[in-house]
Amino acid sequence: MTSRATGHGLGLAAAVSENALLLGIIEAISAAPELELLAARVAPLIAAATATDVCFVHVLDDSDRSLTLVGATPPFDREVGRIQLRLGEGVTGWAASHREPVIIVEGKKGDPRYKYFPELRGEDYTSMAAVPMATSPGGLVGVLNVHTRARREFTDQDIRLLTSIGSLIAGGIHQARLHRQLAARERAHERFTEQAIAVQEAERRRLAADIHDGITQRLYSLRFHLDAAAEALTEEPDFTAEQLVAARTLVDLTLDEARAAINGLRPPVLDDLGLADSLASLARSVGGVEVILEVEECRLPEHVEIAFYRIAQEALQNIVKHAAATTVRLSLRHDGSQVCLEVSDDGRGIGDDPAPPVNDQFGGGYGMRSMAERAELVGGRLHLRSRPGGGTTVAARVAVPDSQRQ
Repeated sequence: MTSRATGHGLGLAAAVSENALLLGIIEAISAAPELELLAARVAPLIAAATATDVCFVHVLDDSDRSLTLVGATPPFDREVGRIQLRLGEGVTGWAASHREPVIIVEGKKGDPRYKYFPELRGEDYTSMAAVPMATSPGGLVGVLNVHTRARREFTDQDIRLLTSIGSLIAGGIHQARLHRQLAARERAHERFTEQAIAVQEAERRRLAADIHDGITQRLYSLRFHLDAAAEALTEEPDFTAEQLVAARTLVDLTLDEARAAINGLRPPVLDDLGLADSLASLARSVGGVEVILEVEECRLPEHVEIAFYRIAQEALQNIVKHAAATTVRLSLRHDGSQVCLEVSDDGRGIGDDPAPPVNDQFGGGYGMRSMAERAELVGGRLHLRSRPGGGTTVAARVAVPDSQRQ
């Protein structure tokens, strides 16, 4: 039987202090930005505030087509995430689609809107009230259900209290949904970035292999034939020798360019040595400055290792070209949940440079923009510190969860 309030209810506002209820809900909303945790915390508060036996919190999904149970009082909290209804299905779905409260005093199974879930043991509860939860910025966000074992005629005051509670919780649920959606978009962006970098590096690796296996090998073969011809020349030996020397020189230059192209496409040392030893090898190749290494062994995702290596490479090149430094400190270390690459020098500093970067901190000079973009592509940030005569420090920080460390 369906009934509106009859005036014979128990007066739910007297069941608990409204101030205590308000404080409890606000604390739950403040402490739980995640949707499931918020619903789990408020469900017992609502049951206590309304002097009911069970409370269910159903939330509209992102498609606005179905409702999912996201919070419940024990023992039904184990069913969270498993109970779903289409909009308009069951008493809960009807309350959501019509944006109206529903009261069933008794005889739930006889109500055409009622849908039985064995897991929720509806036969154990006689009366129920379902109230839509809505907020001005977010509209309908879900439905709040309370149930009692004993027969109960919910009053107008009861429904007003439930509606007020629902409106208050709706704001928190709306914010929690936005938080969840934002987190999902960030994860999707991170996955896309990783996939894009992986595709890019796979293509670089393929091109490097093509150059090594094709062009480079043919050049080696050509040099072999030139050397053989030089040994076998008989007529016009002086002219032929000059041409062969010129040809060999051209071949050597081309080989050097091919090797440089291979290294530019994909640093082979990363595959052979790993990041820490690759940075040490890079430091040894720098001339004109003393490089002090403080490098921890950090096995990171491939795309992060490549970004760090390229940032270090660019930073060292900048120092050699522009800093007039004598000493460089290159460090790689774990810093909590982050990994930090830092390159600092004792040079003249960017502010004292006759051609400093333009526009902003990472504006067009010395590859700063390139380093910043590499850091951002792997979800990190590049930080720059410099003062005239006081050297320059470039630091790249990337958050790497323990599960992604290799």
